[in-house]
Order: sequence, then C-alpha cells, then structure tokens
Amino acid sequence: MRANSRNMKFAICLAAGPEEDLQAGKVYRIVPDAKAAEVGCLRVVDESGEDYLYAAKRFAMLDLPDKVRNRVLKAVRTESGISTRFFNRNGGKQ
Repeated sequence: MRANSRNMKFAICLAAGPEEDLQAGKVYRIVPDAKAAEVGCLRVVDESGEDYLYAAKRFAMLDLPDKVRNRVLKAVRTESGISTRFFNRNGGKQ
C-alpha cells in the first residue's frame, strides 16, 4: 500500500519513560491500527524507526493542515533516514 500524506496521522508525546525510545514534546508518526485503538493504544513509529504500541493517553493527536502535514512528513522522512526505512518497507515513496 502506498503511503498517502493525507492519511498520515501525527501525535505529540506528552510523557515518556526512561527506558523508551520516545521523547516528551516530540512529534511522532502514528500508524493506523484499529485493534490497538480498541485497547486504548496507538501504534507509534518511535526513535528506533520501528512501530510499537504505546498508551494513547500519553499522546495528543495533531490535526494538521495539509501544507503543514506535508512539511512534517518531509522532515520525518529525511531525519537521519530512520523513518525513510519505515516508509520504504511499507511501499511508500522515499
């Protein structure tokens, strides 16, 4: 499935534990996951570049205008190549 910037969701981390690959105050890409949502979780692409489940209450979803969403997506894709690997693995454009 091709990544579509209009469907990309982002959230800001409100709380991060000391042993997690998250930083409070940082914006992360959210991968749609209906089963995770059913149990109060979000599937988050964290600092490792992999997606993991985290409690949804630890994040605030961001409703970004298309222009801003595209800029954030571009920044996420180019930052150290971590997220680029994620997008390529799922068939998205680099």
